[in-house]
Amino acid sequence: MRKAIQDEVRAGNNYRYKIIAIDDEAGIIDSLSIFLKRTNYEFVGVTNPIEGIERIKNEHFDLLLLDFMMTPLHGDDVVEEIRKFNKEIYILLLTGHKDLAPPLETIKRLDIQGYCEKSDKFEQLLLLIESGIKSIEQMHEIKKINDMLEKSKEQLERTHLDTIQSLRYAVEAKDTYTRGHSDRVSEFSVLIGKKLGLTEKEIETLRVGGLFHDIGKIGVPDSILQKEVRLTDDEYSQIKNHPSIGAHILGEAEAFKDIIPIVKHHHERYDGKGYPSRLSGEEIPLLARITAVADAFDAMTSKRSYRGALDIEYVKEEIERCKGTQFDPKIADVFLDILNNEYYKIEEIQVKFPNN
Repeated sequence: MRKAIQDEVRAGNNYRYKIIAIDDEAGIIDSLSIFLKRTNYEFVGVTNPIEGIERIKNEHFDLLLLDFMMTPLHGDDVVEEIRKFNKEIYILLLTGHKDLAPPLETIKRLDIQGYCEKSDKFEQLLLLIESGIKSIEQMHEIKKINDMLEKSKEQLERTHLDTIQSLRYAVEAKDTYTRGHSDRVSEFSVLIGKKLGLTEKEIETLRVGGLFHDIGKIGVPDSILQKEVRLTDDEYSQIKNHPSIGAHILGEAEAFKDIIPIVKHHHERYDGKGYPSRLSGEEIPLLARITAVADAFDAMTSKRSYRGALDIEYVKEEIERCKGTQFDPKIADVFLDILNNEYYKIEEIQVKFPNN
């Protein structure tokens, strides 16, 4: 089974990804055509949004570059039509100005993966396209694995675990901070879940969700993940895309459906000021609220390129201070109880999975 998966992945390495752009400005289509044909992508440009919808309905495309302000249909109307028959195509919205982008609720509802301001310089757009293609590659890989699992039910558990590890290692190869981080977040989350009296199934979902929570970083450029100084606002915005990218990657795999809420919502805040969906309070899935506390704790107590690990007493004060704003108060109190009375369990995890 494992060799068959690897053979299929290798066979797909020569696949030429197809990109379609829909923009009613012929000059933009011409510029994109010249720019993208220098890459290894196959490109199609369409100036009529209705024609573009038909092309996507009748041909396979991996990624859509879509203008927002068009006639006779705006970009959100185009996506509305496309999502009726195609849930998989990766969509990047192009806007004349970021203030003209559709509201967050619309972007979330239509499953638009990102947007970019139009410019005569295409470097930023190419970064977003390359990030999208990486996400699509991972989605294809998971879909292949999922299809093979359906044919080989008796090997489900073994292949499931192998899949988790192989994808997680792909992220860890890009981001050295992630090494050990996901293991620790997984273990801390399980500690909290057990203290809350969750079921065995919920505990297992927490464990796997913690291991996988940062998988969306596969779609973030290496130059950003490996940067050793403060990120710019634009770079931080790309980092903030990783929960949505992770959810999109896992969306086709039945085996991973239970962990998607953790992957997508572990950066939501209890006060509604988090991302990507600005959920608040108990709108945030319970397991995601648990993972959020574990994730923040590990981030504060881990060495980073720009600072050392923070003192545990300071970290406890921060968790206490952020109850009801960043964290669910009940979950924060449970974790503080562990820190105050069972800290040896935290230390055992940190020894088992050290921060390099």
